[in-house]
Amino acid sequence: MRHDSRFRRHLLLGGALLAMTASPAFADEKPANDAVAIDTAPAADTPAAESEGGQLDDIVVTATKRETNLQKTPIAIAVLSTQALQDRHVQSLYDLADGAVPSLRVATFEARQTALTIGIRGIVPLDANQPAREQGVGIYIDGVYLGRQHGLNAALFDVERIEVLKGPQGSLFGRNTEGGALSIVTKAPSGIFGGSISAGAGNYGSHSGQIHLDLPEVANVSVKLDAIEQYQGATTKNPLAGQTGWNYYDRYGFRAAARWKPFEGFTADFSYDMGHDSNSAFYSQLLNYNPNHCAGTVAGTGVNTPAASQPQCILPGTNPANFSGTVKGLPPAVVINGTTRMKVADIGVPQQPSIDKTHGYTANLKWAVAPWVELRSITAWRDVSSNQWDNSGGAHRPPVAGIGCTGTSCNFSRYSLADLYQHQFSQELQAVGHFDKIDYAVGAYYFNETASDDAATPSSNKFDATGTTVTILDPCTGSAGFGSLPSCRSIDRASIAHAKSYAVYGQATYSPIDTLHFTVGGRGTWDEKNGALYKVNNIPRPYTFEQKTSRFNPTAIIAWDAADGINLYAKYATGYRGGGASSRSVTYREFGPEDAKSYEIGAKTEFFDHRVRLNLAGYIMNRTGSQIDFSSVSFDAITGTSRNTIETVNAPGNTKIRGVEADLTVNPFRGLTLSGSYAYTYTKIPPVLNPFTGVMQNVYIVFTPRNAASGAIDYAAPLGGMTLKFHVDANYADATQTFDQYATKNDSSFIVNGRIALADIELGGGSNKLTLSVWARNLLNEQYVYRRDPSNSLGGLGATTSSVNNILGDYGNFNAPRTFGAEAAIKF
Repeated sequence: MRHDSRFRRHLLLGGALLAMTASPAFADEKPANDAVAIDTAPAADTPAAESEGGQLDDIVVTATKRETNLQKTPIAIAVLSTQALQDRHVQSLYDLADGAVPSLRVATFEARQTALTIGIRGIVPLDANQPAREQGVGIYIDGVYLGRQHGLNAALFDVERIEVLKGPQGSLFGRNTEGGALSIVTKAPSGIFGGSISAGAGNYGSHSGQIHLDLPEVANVSVKLDAIEQYQGATTKNPLAGQTGWNYYDRYGFRAAARWKPFEGFTADFSYDMGHDSNSAFYSQLLNYNPNHCAGTVAGTGVNTPAASQPQCILPGTNPANFSGTVKGLPPAVVINGTTRMKVADIGVPQQPSIDKTHGYTANLKWAVAPWVELRSITAWRDVSSNQWDNSGGAHRPPVAGIGCTGTSCNFSRYSLADLYQHQFSQELQAVGHFDKIDYAVGAYYFNETASDDAATPSSNKFDATGTTVTILDPCTGSAGFGSLPSCRSIDRASIAHAKSYAVYGQATYSPIDTLHFTVGGRGTWDEKNGALYKVNNIPRPYTFEQKTSRFNPTAIIAWDAADGINLYAKYATGYRGGGASSRSVTYREFGPEDAKSYEIGAKTEFFDHRVRLNLAGYIMNRTGSQIDFSSVSFDAITGTSRNTIETVNAPGNTKIRGVEADLTVNPFRGLTLSGSYAYTYTKIPPVLNPFTGVMQNVYIVFTPRNAASGAIDYAAPLGGMTLKFHVDANYADATQTFDQYATKNDSSFIVNGRIALADIELGGGSNKLTLSVWARNLLNEQYVYRRDPSNSLGGLGATTSSVNNILGDYGNFNAPRTFGAEAAIKF
């Protein structure tokens, strides 16, 4: 009741603000003007979102498959422009983890940069990086859906804008968009010679460079070439000579785009892109040692400790009567540090970089066959490969090798090795247009994907019995006869999955009068998935799954232009996330899809001659069939061994997600822009039956802060024929859970970024202009744990007796340290 009353207070506050903005006292007295002058070119000489006259620029979005004005589009959308990305020094999607868009959450899977977890409005999957699993937020590049979360952290090319569409987008964007969609729009060829070159350097040995070249149109063909490279040395060093440290990356990529316009009304865009990302995980530190003071068998007596005397040690989802075993002594070489980010690891381990490779081809055709319709075709082939080498845990996670260990029990440092390969083909046909008082978009969609993975987890290091001497195990035979070399691995799991999806959709907006708009839409989707888990614990297995599902996802919107600059809407939307099977399960457990229904009200407003923009949204979302991940060390009866396992189940009943969002931009005078965003998100999942123990337990939505906010100041002023630009932003988020099954939270965060630039420096008296800038991310060098794992601080599975033999302590990952640098860019 306490949470519900707090939500009602937030919703009432949002409703009051909506009512205030709709009242005549807050309306702009300027006569209404329905014509919108849209300028798609970025304002190069002014702060973000500010026009030459000091007013806020109109922002173009394509969320409805048509170019529309953000303020007249009845969808909650956040837009990051080219300038905003540059000001924040955003080089890849993971750089948005600082909270630039409060309702958008970006995190590494585990500690790895090879795959990203992306969520919006509380739709945040814990583990979607398996071949037969799906994401909850759709990621698109130039209209092409990316089926895997691997490779998402590749370097961003010449981006025009990133649109963050909040809430279910099931009608126009389809499956796996129940939380929303993140749409990346790149700059197209212009047919006019020009471009830019930039280079920069910073701390941790970082350097970067970009070349963007627009070639003149020849024979109705325009070509644009983009090349990019980014490097950063490890922020936590590896003491083992010649081995990779942690939070390192070395990225490069190339993109070629061609635009063919053989006759008026027809445009064909073709592109090829490739990316290569060499990287390493964030370092996993031991944050504490036996923080719950757990005890097992009392020494010399053989008597187990009653569970009732130490309830803080009980693993959620279990109900033991007592605890047995012994918490092992901590080897002297192991360092406990839960307060600061370690610059050097306590123990050196073998580690080489993980490698992500992406490439794809896209053909985007548009033909305006008549004034009332444009036909479109989007065809794409894409491939991803990911080779993971993650040895970030060291002696900070199981297998636990304590003082007095013998034989293979002295082995430690779980080297997490995994390969994923994916190929996808997609084809979308659209008809978009307008006649009389109706705007419409109809289409058909086909998606075909094959993905496979395998994984191994050998130990790489070994303690002696005193815990003072460390040796490196043989990479082929040292870990119980196996090792890390590809030909020497004991395969924990290997699987392959195939998916096909077919869809037809349509959406139409009817405007009986100029100020009133009714939108209805729907999408029918038919999914076919099958897969095989053909190896478990290095033994062939017969596990398969096959799943066919269909959905109809409707949308309904009422929008009212209450006054000039006052646009109100109410929206009902639905979405769903496909089901599948967990390849981390020893039996390939199957789970069903999850569905979301959202009810939203919003206001998009502008005041004071377009110098103040305030957008508000409040929503109630109910999700059924929530996919919940449970992790445990499980026993495999066939091999007689135990290993880390994830079982996924669908939660009963309704998962409640409630929220309020606000975005404010103010231009008090020319040259100064103030902006701020806030998101309140309440989530509640009904208790779920733990598949390992059969006990009902509370579960949580991960990486979703109750409160999150972001603010920025941008200032630009002429300076001797040049332009001085200043940007600073601050981002806050409450602490969140890291795992579905644990109430334990990571730390809250407060991150500040900044940039100062001297722009429009003329070179040689021509059109060439130079920009010099300095930047900093995490300017205050904030240190917080963004991922915390409490599983190694709790007792093990057991119906009546729980073992403490593997208790060590919480381990987790700190955020990236302060980075800074300088750049020079020439625009020609």
